[in-house]
Amino acid sequence: MAAKTSTRKTAQVPATRKSPVRQAITFELVQAHAPHAGLAENLSRTFGIDPVDYAAILEATEENIGLSAKALQPTLNDKAMEIHLQRVVGSFVSSAYGAATFYGTKVTQAKDLTMKSQNDDRDEDRGGVSGFESKAERARQFAAEMGLQAYALMAAAEGAVSAYAHITGEDWKPYEAPAAPASSTSRQSAEAQMAAFGA
Repeated sequence: MAAKTSTRKTAQVPATRKSPVRQAITFELVQAHAPHAGLAENLSRTFGIDPVDYAAILEATEENIGLSAKALQPTLNDKAMEIHLQRVVGSFVSSAYGAATFYGTKVTQAKDLTMKSQNDDRDEDRGGVSGFESKAERARQFAAEMGLQAYALMAAAEGAVSAYAHITGEDWKPYEAPAAPASSTSRQSAEAQMAAFGA
């Protein structure tokens, strides 16, 4: 009989999976991507779109969040109010950031289509049937509309951030998840070390 060779199984250590580091979405990040006041005014004038009343949106958002907090105050303690408002403001800032980055992609697309439409070797985007906008013109118009939407949502986000500071007395910061608890290996090491004491 052939002797069986026993193969020793080595314990496989599971690969530690690192979660991707997500960039915290701050109001400053929104400001860096959304159109500023001068650009918003220029988009409105050039494309014939109603201007955004930034101050009115900011004020209305700040007031509405303040009224909501006032209604909740008899029920929520200070910490609960802070957590609630942190999430509310976070949603405003995230929405504005999403709109601002979307605007950026639409500007890029409009530029690309415009460059293609002005290329003498291409006919598909130039001219078209009389009375109809070209694809490039529609892309520019849409990008302008998205720019003004991003600007309006930035106003709402600023109002929310301002309300948070007024109600809590603290500057709003995006939520960051606490650091992951120590791995089970360190717990096993600690247990092994404690066992050495004969406990």
